[in-house]
Parts: sequence; C-alpha cells; structure tokens
Amino acid sequence: MTTSMRMDRRNFFKVSSIIGGGIMFAAYIETLDPTTAWAAEPAGEFVPNAFIKIFPDGIVQIVAKNPEIGQGVKNMLPMIIADELDVEWKNVRVEQGLFDMRNFQNQGAGGSTATPSNWLPMRRVGAAARAMLVTAAAKSWNVPEAECSTSAGVVMHTSGKKLKYGELCALAAAVTAPDLATVKLKDPKDFKIIGTSQHGVDNHKIVTGQPLYGIDMVLPGMLYACFHKCPVFGGKVVSANLDEIKAMPGIKHAFVVDGLTPVVLNSLLSGVAIVGDSWWQVQTARKKLNVVWDEGATASQSSAGFEAKSVELSKQPAQRSLRKDGDFDATMKSAAKTVEGAYFYPFISHAPLEPQNTTAYFKDGKLEIWSPTQQPQSGSRQVAAALSMQESDLTIHISRSGGGFGRRLSNDYMIEAAYIATKVPVPVKLLWTREDDIQHDFYRPAGWHYFSGGVDAAGKLVAWRDHFVSFGEGNNFVASANMNAGEFPGGFVPNYSLDASVMPLGVPTGAMRAPGSNGIAFAIQSFIDELALAAGKDPVQFRLDLLGNQQPAPAPVAPPAGAAPGAGGRGGGPARYDAARARGVVEAVAAKAGWGKTKLPKGTGMGVAFHFSHAGYFAEVVQATVAKDGAVKVDKVWVVGDIGSQIINPIHAENQCQGAALDGIAAALGQEIIIENGRTKNTNFNTFPLLRIKQSCPVDVSFVKSAGDPTGLGEPALPPVIPALCNAIFAATGKRVRSLPLSKHDLSWS
Repeated sequence: MTTSMRMDRRNFFKVSSIIGGGIMFAAYIETLDPTTAWAAEPAGEFVPNAFIKIFPDGIVQIVAKNPEIGQGVKNMLPMIIADELDVEWKNVRVEQGLFDMRNFQNQGAGGSTATPSNWLPMRRVGAAARAMLVTAAAKSWNVPEAECSTSAGVVMHTSGKKLKYGELCALAAAVTAPDLATVKLKDPKDFKIIGTSQHGVDNHKIVTGQPLYGIDMVLPGMLYACFHKCPVFGGKVVSANLDEIKAMPGIKHAFVVDGLTPVVLNSLLSGVAIVGDSWWQVQTARKKLNVVWDEGATASQSSAGFEAKSVELSKQPAQRSLRKDGDFDATMKSAAKTVEGAYFYPFISHAPLEPQNTTAYFKDGKLEIWSPTQQPQSGSRQVAAALSMQESDLTIHISRSGGGFGRRLSNDYMIEAAYIATKVPVPVKLLWTREDDIQHDFYRPAGWHYFSGGVDAAGKLVAWRDHFVSFGEGNNFVASANMNAGEFPGGFVPNYSLDASVMPLGVPTGAMRAPGSNGIAFAIQSFIDELALAAGKDPVQFRLDLLGNQQPAPAPVAPPAGAAPGAGGRGGGPARYDAARARGVVEAVAAKAGWGKTKLPKGTGMGVAFHFSHAGYFAEVVQATVAKDGAVKVDKVWVVGDIGSQIINPIHAENQCQGAALDGIAAALGQEIIIENGRTKNTNFNTFPLLRIKQSCPVDVSFVKSAGDPTGLGEPALPPVIPALCNAIFAATGKRVRSLPLSKHDLSWS
C-alpha cells in the first residue's frame, strides 16, 4: 500500500489556541492512492482530517471523523492518534465529527477501508502534534530536542525536568508545524494504546438509553412523517385519497411526491408523504391511504421467473468470458474424476435493527439534516441534486447508526426526508417501519453458479469451470452482482474458465457486508469440498495443496475505461493473491479446532472454508450437529484472520469477527427475500428471521499477524462461515447443500 503526499495548502499541520487556554491541532493531509479508496466514491483525492484539542487540565479531545455503525471506528481512529500523541487513553474524550467537506473527505463507512485509509495519516497527525509539544518544551528549557522524550501526556528532559502537555498549550501554538511526510513515527514496539482492548466510547450512553442514534433525534416543534412508496420497485402514483387523510386527527400535511423522471432507484421515488403531530397518528392515517399505482415493467418480475431464466441461460453458451486459462474442455475429458454442481444464493435484506430515518429542517433556503448515514458525502450530493440546491446550503450531522451492513450506503431515506422538509415549515422526522425497511431495501443480489471440475489420478485439481449467472445488461452487472476475474481459485488451477451471463433486473440491489463475497464464497468453497471428496482427500489438505499450486501471474491488463477504483480486487486488496497468508490461516484454524483429532458422534460434523476479501484472509471451521429430524444446531465456530501487522483494538476486532460469523449463520439458516409480481413478499422478522439467542454459539477468534499495515475487519470474517457450515452439515449427514437458505432443505437422516 502506498501513500501519496505533497506539500500544498491541503497538506499541512495547523495549530491554534482555543478559549480556556487550550490548543487545537488540525491536520490537512492527502493519504492513499485513489485505487485503494471505497469504490462507492468517485476517483480523486481523499483528504481525511484529524483534530486534536489539548486542554490545560490535560484532557485531550479527539475527533472521530467517520460514521460509527457498530464497527468500532469511533474508538479506532482516535486510538491511533492518541498513541502517537503519547497520551493516556483515560484522558481522551472522543467527539463525533460533523460532515464537513472543507476539512473532512472520504468521510464514510463501507468496504472495510477505515483502517487502511487512515492508519498512516492518523499516526502522522498524532506524531506531528507530539513533535510540536516536544519543540515547545525544548525551547522553554533551552535544550536540544533530542534530549527530550514523551510519555503519558508529559514531555521529559534527561535532567529530570517535566512539563505536562496542558502546560505547553501557549508555547506549542507558536511552534512551526512539521512536515507530515517526514514526521518521526513511533516504533510499533513502543505502542501503548494500539493493541490494547478499549471498550466503546459510547457504551455507557447505549446501555443507559441516552439519545445517540438517528432514531432518537427530537427537535422543538418537530413533526413526524412517513413516505408510502409503490410496493413494486419504481412504480408511480396515479391518484390518492389525500383529502380523507388530511382530515384525520393530528395530520398536518399529505401530498404526492412525483419523484424523478426517469426513475432513479437510489434517489427520490414517487410516493405519498404524510406529516403529523406523532408517528402513531401518521401510521394510523397511512392505513387508510388508498393509492392507485402505475406499477411499471418490474411488476412482471419474480424469484420464480429468475430461477427459470437462470436454468435456461445455464444450458446456453455463456454470454461472455471473464477469464480463461489453459484448456478446460480437453482437460476435463482426460480427468480421472469429474464433478458438476449448481449452486444458488438468494436475495437478502440488510435488516438493521434501527429502521431508516432522518430528521431535516429547511429554513431560509438552508437545509439541516441529522441522519444515520454511512456515506454523508454521496448523501450530500444526492440531496442537492434531487432538490436542485447547492451543497454549500446543506449541513449534515452524522448520527450513530443502529447497524448498517451496507444498507446506509444508499441515502434514499435522507433524500425523502429532505424533500418532505422543504414542504413543511418546521423540523420533520421521517421514520420508516420495519416493513418499509424490508420491502424497500437495496438487496444482496441472488446468484447462480454452474460448476464443473476435474481432478487427476493423484487427486490434484486440474480443471475448473464456473458459469456464473447474475443480473445486468450487456457487459454491465447491477450493483454488487458482479464476480471478479481474480476470484479464487483463479490462478491456482491450470485449466480454468470463468464465464458469465446476465438477465435484466428491476429490483434494487446494493452492497451488503462483504459484498459479492458473502455469496460467492458459499458457492466456491462448497464446490471445493465436493472436489476434495472426489479426490479422496481431507478437505483441509486439499485446500492446502490447492494453495500450493499458484500459477504464474498473467501479464497485467489495463482496467476498462470507467472501471471503479479498486476494481482489481474486492476492498482494494493486493493485485496478486498471497497464497502464503491464505495457507497460514487455514493451518492455524485447523490446529485451533483440532481438525481430524477428535472422533465426532454420528450427526455431528466439522466443515472448513477460507476466503480473501477486503484485504483480509480468513479461514473458519464450523462444528454442527444435525438431529435426525433435520434440525441444525451450530455447536461452535473457530475463526482465524490475517489483517496485517496490528490488531488496533482487540476487543472490537473479536466483536467484529464474532458478529460476522453469527450474521453469516443467520443468513444461511433462514434468510431469503422472495420477489412476486415485482414486489417483496417478506414483511417483517416473522418472514425474514434474524438469529435467535438459542441459535447462537461460541465463536473462538484469533489472528495471525503478517507484514504490512493493518486492514479492515467489518467484512472479511463473514464469507467463510456459510460454506464451513454447509460443509459441516455434509460431514454430519452426507447431504450436500447447494442452495440457501437451509430452512428449505430436508436434512433429516437415520
């Protein structure tokens, strides 16, 4: 990973005094090469800013610039700064940063990019402030800076003299700022905060129910709103009984929103807005709403239709080739054993516990917004475009999100609230219902994989073909429905073919935790298990052998015009798959789980899988027990990850991996969005179940450290757990799971 630094108006360290005798440090720095940035943002500079305020009493306030959606970034970024600043964490106060295009850029949460994008820049921020404090102290003592050191918010001289940071505020404000590109950083062996477990800075507010989330927002004189959209995606209002709705108790406004033409799914859609004194009154009125809709072309689409079309496409020549190595057809003819398998994973909803919401206030041509968004930068652009406003007239406050998982990358709810606010003379809070949230999501797209593979007489995988059937038009996939040409086992099988065919889709899709990988890993790692069985090899050993068969790297190919930044690897990963790191986590998880060393009872099995995504290598083992009636119980999950040289906050790292594993298990057990007549059949958690406590299990998490800067954790621990579970079920029952969810399978045995 490289950095691109230049000394200009954006790349300098600024210091100023603040009221009360304290000091504020601000950094303006260009960080990573744009190809490593979150792909949802356009190419260009990414300029994160960190602000440090040191007060005379020694308290240090550090701003966390990125949205907190449960991934721990509100701790992680300030921890990096605080360690290089050399202060004690107990003296740090963390403040959530506003959305601020002047000082903050790439201020988003998504793609597990916060750690790699901010690791070096935030270290430099803290180190530069520390250097200025040392300079100030050295000048006051008239001694060389080399004779000074720092610890726990104190500058010390070899003579024994000491000055606390709070005592140096005025002096440090007059010090010339250092060059961020050359400022001296700590040796990692000297880290005191990085690598220690620090509980969430918002924990007390969360457990005591203090206002924190977007759903908690209340403003004086505020009204409540709902926005009723067509159940068919992209449908438009023809007529509605607005007069009847306006006459109901507590209702102040009811009006039709035409939406944008042509229809843009991640913007303002057509619908009916109802605004009233309370959310309950608004929802009561909504139940009396009668709307005539023009449902549009998507009304003809359905899950059953997609399945039938997929089968049809699978029997035809693929529409295009994504990758072709060697001679698959010839090798399959001479293979000792061949295997075929068709795999399917369904549409899935994000279903965060906090439904979508935004509070907005429009006054004197200015719009102020409070929203639990993952991408305030794109939200600002989208609101301004939808309302024909200047972004400079928008102020966006970033609320903590009650879960996101990629759903809050789409700012449709923010746009809706903003539009409604322009029609109402007081603050208005838009709050979706659970049904709104599930039925108007940007779903994880369904996908089909039609596999063929062959092994030779020695049990070596020599041929692999995947006809991937997905959604899109021509050479374009819909959002998050693509497959990367570099996806494993590409590059490890000498005769390899990855083909693709697509069908049209009117249903909105989007990134979900480990986008793409969350389904692709299930298919690929499950089929690898089938090939291991055909080869007569242990599933772990078969994977290790496969990882030892890396083929020579092909000549580099320039990305196609208009390709998104980071398109060469999910989450900005390395261009070439690091087989050694993959082997490391596979070997480690097998050892942790005692793979092959324990005789399991009938009906209990272990399964293994690994995957690389978002620059992280993860391997997982699942032990599961299947009762004779087919009931599945996950006994335990072992997770081993490699995300580089540092685990910044171990307690949050463990939390992320545990949550990812349980999230994946929930998806595998019973989650599926079913489309009928262009609309979502599912309505609430009774038809789209989350994981219940009794379905949960222990998740053992450990890490293998490797060279290189640390990378993110929000996504990469999820993909392996689903195939590991399905492979465990096969080991327990002899029944191969080739489609999800598991609730649709008869897994009974005798």
